Amino acid sequence: MYVYTLKTMMRVISALFFITILFTSWGLHAQTNRGSGNAFTLKGKVIEAESFDPISRVNIEILGGSYTTTNNAGEFTISAKIGDELIVRSDDFRTVRYTIVDRQRITIKVEKAEEETLSLKNSKRSKSQDLFKVFIDSSNHFLKKDAQKSIEYVTRALESVRSKNATNQQNSIAFKTLGDINSHWGQVDLAIDNYKRSIGFSPKNDTRIKLAKAFMENKNYQESISAYKELLKERLSNYQRVEVYEGLGDTYKAINDPVKSVFNYQKALDLANTHRITPKITDLNSKIGEAYAQGGAIEEAEEYFGNSLGLAKKENKRRAVAEKNKVADFYNQNRDFDKEIQLREEALDEIQSLDDSQEEEDLNSPLTAQRQNYKIANAYVGQEKYEEAIPYLNKSIDEADKKEDLLVQKDATRKLSEIYRDIGDYGKAAESYERYVEVVDELYIKKEQEISQAARFSKEIALKQNRIISLENERELSESRFQLAFENQELIEKNNLVQKWIIGSLVLIALLLLLVAYTQYKSVKQQKYANNLLALKSLRTQMNPHFIFNALNSVNSFIASNDERTANKYLSDFSQLMRAVLENSDEDFIPLAKEIELLELYVQLEHARFQNKFDYTIMIDENLKIGEFVIPPMLLQPYVENAVWHGLRYKEEKGLLEINFQQLDIETAKITISDNGIGRKKSKELKTEHQKKQKSKGMGNIQKRISILNEMYKDKVDVTVENVFENEEGTQVILILKKD
Repeated sequence: MYVYTLKTMMRVISALFFITILFTSWGLHAQTNRGSGNAFTLKGKVIEAESFDPISRVNIEILGGSYTTTNNAGEFTISAKIGDELIVRSDDFRTVRYTIVDRQRITIKVEKAEEETLSLKNSKRSKSQDLFKVFIDSSNHFLKKDAQKSIEYVTRALESVRSKNATNQQNSIAFKTLGDINSHWGQVDLAIDNYKRSIGFSPKNDTRIKLAKAFMENKNYQESISAYKELLKERLSNYQRVEVYEGLGDTYKAINDPVKSVFNYQKALDLANTHRITPKITDLNSKIGEAYAQGGAIEEAEEYFGNSLGLAKKENKRRAVAEKNKVADFYNQNRDFDKEIQLREEALDEIQSLDDSQEEEDLNSPLTAQRQNYKIANAYVGQEKYEEAIPYLNKSIDEADKKEDLLVQKDATRKLSEIYRDIGDYGKAAESYERYVEVVDELYIKKEQEISQAARFSKEIALKQNRIISLENERELSESRFQLAFENQELIEKNNLVQKWIIGSLVLIALLLLLVAYTQYKSVKQQKYANNLLALKSLRTQMNPHFIFNALNSVNSFIASNDERTANKYLSDFSQLMRAVLENSDEDFIPLAKEIELLELYVQLEHARFQNKFDYTIMIDENLKIGEFVIPPMLLQPYVENAVWHGLRYKEEKGLLEINFQQLDIETAKITISDNGIGRKKSKELKTEHQKKQKSKGMGNIQKRISILNEMYKDKVDVTVENVFENEEGTQVILILKKD
């Protein structure tokens, strides 16, 4: 009995563990798909921030999704979802990132990037030419091994001619080398800047081709296309022309235009065949296959991939393995798993021989045993041949563990756990899943370290880059000083009295024009300010009679009901309120504390009249420093009056008026006036014909006052009015008040 119970408990525990794995997988899947929604067509426009001019040919991209460009009117349309990140980039301005929050048309303002110009000066060759070349050669030697050492040699190359005049050729070579270093180590934005500098000194076609490629890698696709097309107008060597057409094909492929991509690749292939540029022939056949596959032309893609496989076999082993991996990926996409497995098996055998002769292996390369074993296993899983997949996953895990390839080890271990789960071996599934969790934790720590190292690496690269630029700037400054001194001496010798009079006259005219312009500007500004003050005074004058009239109506209602004592008390409180209102009537702003006192007195008066209609609360945040804020007088009273007269007094049951003063931050206060009355829509329906014809003075005046004050004091007050409940009952007024 005990044994039977123990077995039963073990089965239950295994089942529960398996269910946990299923729910975990489902949860991860749900998190992955969270935020996805229906795609819609987003429309927008890109304009220049200062001039509001539309900008054409701007790269518009949804992160991980669609791509398009702006037309001549600066407009674009792109398929997007709520929550997607829109990236707007061009070489002419700073990249803008925008998160899509709704389906509304958007307008994106961009700021022009600061242009750096390099003065080109003719100079003689120095004796340090040979030393310069030695340092540049050393830099190229370390380019793919040690970025910092490579940049240091470029620095030393420029320092070797620091006291002399560096030639345009030397400057061009130095900055091209820097661009090559930045490009290889993933600093594409720095590479673009350095290639531009190099071209500024000497516009060589090789450097221009590299700049066009860097634009493409930085996702500045339109700049890349323009640069390549401009190169086609130049006198290029056959190899360079092949590179340009190939680059155009790469760029069009990146923006998902397979037709233009194939067209340019084919032009490059024809040139390469004509002039027997063998390495390019293999690459171009492969790229044409990829472009056809991207466009859905499977038969054509398979034909060109067959060509590339045959050509790659005639080259070195590494090239042949790389091509087999690429074609295997193509077969995987088209679910031709048998051909995929065959190619990967061949590639796997050849990788073993490559590993023996290779000192250091790049873990990010697909040409590793652990990755090929993992992909073969995936192919078997695609055929639902789980038993055949398991040995390859175990090999992948073992190889990845030896090579410390945590990424592949993680994926292979998780896949193995899923296979054991699917075939019903829950014990091994649980064991594999535990290993998967351990690898994930280890990978997380490693990734954190890599991110930290990458940040330090980028910072060090930028510092060394700045040092080189400062060397160039110092040399230019020295040359400029010498040239300026020489020109000043020459100017002193040639100056005469007539020239002095001309210069003096021009200076005097310029000063007079500046004085007139300044006076005119000052006059217009003062006039505008005076007009605003006059308008505010007029609005305040209109507010007082409006308020007095409404208050006297309340007194009249008490007298009409023969409530003499209440009427006397009401008149006493009303006179106190009126005195304070009239005292503040000439002020643009009063302390917030005083406005709160006036508001409390006014609410008491209204409550005295409508005791059976509403209760009220006035809450002041203890953190709110009311002595540090100022507010336009009688700004809150019209909103409270509206809440009482148009919302609460028509409510059948007793309502509630809440006034809340909060401090959002050191510079901002928030005032909320809310009621649970009948709401604006129902109040409007209850108005008589006479009331509908009569325009509300209080609310109209308060809106005008806020508009003028915000214009004069730079958005000091912000007011929003909204319904409290979904049935459009209740009204909430939120007023944001800024200190300065």
